[in-house]
Amino acid sequence: MIQRSQPSRRGFIQATGAALAAPYILTSSALGNSTRPPASERIVMGGIGIGNMGSGDMGAFLGRGDVQYVAVCDVRTGVRDGAKNRVNEHYQNQDCQAYNDFRELLARTDIDAVHVATPDHWHAINVIEACRHGKDVYCQKPETRTLREGPLMIDAARRYARVVSGGSQRVLEDYRGIVDACWSGSLGTIKSINVNVGPLSQPCYLPAEPVPADIDWELWLGPALWAPYNKARCDGNFSTGGGSWRSYIDYSGGGMTDWGAHHFGGATFAVDVRDQQPVEVTFHQEAEGNYLSYKYASGMTIYHNKPKTDNLKVEGTEGEKKEPKPVPSYKGEGGIYGDFIHCVKTREKPFRDIEYAVNTIVLSHLGIIAYQLQRSLKWDPAKQEFVGDAEANRLRDRARREPWTL
Repeated sequence: MIQRSQPSRRGFIQATGAALAAPYILTSSALGNSTRPPASERIVMGGIGIGNMGSGDMGAFLGRGDVQYVAVCDVRTGVRDGAKNRVNEHYQNQDCQAYNDFRELLARTDIDAVHVATPDHWHAINVIEACRHGKDVYCQKPETRTLREGPLMIDAARRYARVVSGGSQRVLEDYRGIVDACWSGSLGTIKSINVNVGPLSQPCYLPAEPVPADIDWELWLGPALWAPYNKARCDGNFSTGGGSWRSYIDYSGGGMTDWGAHHFGGATFAVDVRDQQPVEVTFHQEAEGNYLSYKYASGMTIYHNKPKTDNLKVEGTEGEKKEPKPVPSYKGEGGIYGDFIHCVKTREKPFRDIEYAVNTIVLSHLGIIAYQLQRSLKWDPAKQEFVGDAEANRLRDRARREPWTL
């Protein structure tokens, strides 16, 4: 696609005003008030994928006075119409537009930013296309479905100078106590941390069911291999043990990626390796169960499912104290959503910048491949490939249906 320059909100309003031959009336809503900025200062937003987490994200952005929410997109008629009505009711107008195809929403030049909460197999395409269309992006975790997608998303964000934030609020909010302990220096030199998370996703053999009239099944599948419709195949519930798209290989990495984005995110933040990727994954086979250890060039170790070890258990240096470091936090106000909006305005990197998010979810994908092959792997972060391992390198990505290629 050819990248078109995007007019600023002020420029668009000024140009539109100059072109009007007749006088017009500015409403009190457009002028703003003590709690709501004028229209020219609001971030104009739309949402892609409005079920479950997408609905929650929409509510968070819709509730902000510095956001004007104008568009929703979902392949399910009832979901998108319900979301459209919710937006219109909130603003007491009929301005919100609903789309079946995300490309139509992204083609709008008046939209500054989008949030993405589609199934995981769509994330990379949604984010990259949004960046190409000049939109900033808040993308739900796990940000990628495969190893190959991460560098492409980072490149798109940097190439088009976009603010792209991952969507794991738990990294800071749920694990703050562990983070503070590590960054305070009270645990001495941190040697390792353990993450307990799972399961891996599984093949889906659900039987075919009639396709309901209110879902665009071909567009729901998108880049995934064709499969017959079954309600449980595309159900958006949060289970990773069956009966949801999060359970199945074609759409997700299961609990390893879904909850792994949270837990590995908290772990990499706590031990301060957010800006790195491991160089080696060791597959351990023991009577108590298989587990992994990820080694970083810095010497840090992150374990996955180490037997008899609690989740996010930290190994420090007993008796040693180190100088404390200030803990990075959200910018702006309103948690991770406020952090994103603040960075859209200032062009700073958000707390869960896409590069940090990708470095986190890499651990999940490397682990899935190590468990699948039942052996250890060496990873080259610079080349984004396994060292001398053709079999493992073939698993860095998945086949995609036309025209949804990357």
